[in-house]
Formats: sequence, structure tokens, C-alpha cells
Amino acid sequence: MSAADQLMERGRQQGLREGRRHVLLKLLGARFGALPDDVVACVNVADVVALDRWSERVLTAPTLAEVLSEP
Repeated sequence: MSAADQLMERGRQQGLREGRRHVLLKLLGARFGALPDDVVACVNVADVVALDRWSERVLTAPTLAEVLSEP
């Protein structure tokens, strides 16, 4: 894979992560209301695996804390 291909792939991965982050924050806000700054900060630094896990939990978890709990 060329350096240009690697750079494009890294940009694509970053874009996917940012999209997931944005959607999760919208879902959390719609479900639980205004989000505390520490929750926003946690979501902003999360990896894709955590973002996906939390996005699934937002549908069923009764509290914000349970959405963001460790597996």
C-alpha cells in the first residue's frame, strides 16, 4: 500500500469515527437530555469499538451511566 493510500485510509477511518461520534451524541441527547461535559469528552476520545457498543446500548439502557459502562 502506498503512502498516499495509507493516508487516504487513515482519513477514511477518522471520518467514520467522527460520524459515529456525532450520531451517538445526538442519540444520547435525544434520549437523556442535555449531556454533561464529561460525557461529551468521553465520547469525543472513544475508539470505534466503544462508539459502536454505546450506540447499540442507547436503545435499551435505562440510564446514561449504563450506556457508557464498561462491557
